[in-house]
Amino acid sequence: MIENQMLRNELQRSTGDLKIIGKSHSIKRVFDIIRSVADTESTVLITGRSGTGKELVAKALHFTSKRKNQPFVVVNCGAISDYLIESELFGHKKGAFTGAVSDKDGFIKAANGGTLFLDEIGEMPLNLQVKLLRAIQEKEYTPVGTTTSRPVNVRFIASTNKDLVDEVKTGNFREDLFYRLNVIEIKLPSLKDRPEDIPLLANHFVDKYRKQMNKGIKGISDEAMRILINHDWKGEVRELENVIERAIIFSDNAYIEKSNLPESFMGEDINLNFSLSGSLEDSVKKYERDIIINALEGNQFNKEKTAEDLKVGLSTLYRKLKELNIKL
Repeated sequence: MIENQMLRNELQRSTGDLKIIGKSHSIKRVFDIIRSVADTESTVLITGRSGTGKELVAKALHFTSKRKNQPFVVVNCGAISDYLIESELFGHKKGAFTGAVSDKDGFIKAANGGTLFLDEIGEMPLNLQVKLLRAIQEKEYTPVGTTTSRPVNVRFIASTNKDLVDEVKTGNFREDLFYRLNVIEIKLPSLKDRPEDIPLLANHFVDKYRKQMNKGIKGISDEAMRILINHDWKGEVRELENVIERAIIFSDNAYIEKSNLPESFMGEDINLNFSLSGSLEDSVKKYERDIIINALEGNQFNKEKTAEDLKVGLSTLYRKLKELNIKL
């Protein structure tokens, strides 16, 4: 869509290297939601597995909003001890506790006028969640060691790789806070649900790291690309980026070869004829089509078993059958 391209252009103008890469249906859906909600004041909950790019989406929301010239502050709720997180988030007065030798502003005040991104919100201690809820609802907070509330103008965005519905059921997360954060949910897809984006991401990282390392690598060989597309990316986009960075370090050729990939990848191959011909998008679609047909034939065209083997949802398989014009 034209609007999605405009969003990409705006992100690049506003944030330099900030890019969300992909042309798949699922990632286009993410772009549509960002475009719709970026310039609102609604809280947003970004969900998805670790490594899918939740902070990148949070930055996209901030840097395409009217707050883009104001602070974007990131708080990793899982990286701060339970003892310190209240003080770090809300600030404290001198003498509020042992070690509080002076007044200190917290992350909420630092983000005033801008956006506060609460990464891995599911790790926040239960006793602190009620204070956060008040800050979101009332737009005010109280530093540790005081009884005076202070106003704040902050947009809240949170992320989690946990199932917060389950966390609420087990009593680890407040239900009222969950519903206050989950006004808008952006669910990031796993790479297994968008394999057509893997070549685009891989080539993006090649371009990024060959420039950083000043190496004359032109791209990725067909064999290596086939392995990348077929790999089970448990670490998602972050793992893919790390693999490409490592490959460029060890590559002395014009193209990244199979031998430049980690040893754990060496046994990963499938007997399908894959070669880049025509546009990259057309080649990937042909490869996807061959993979799906091969899996269907191997399962006597049992769609449920095929979806299970391909590690995608049944609805994703049906969508692919339609997109790739696979008639059964």
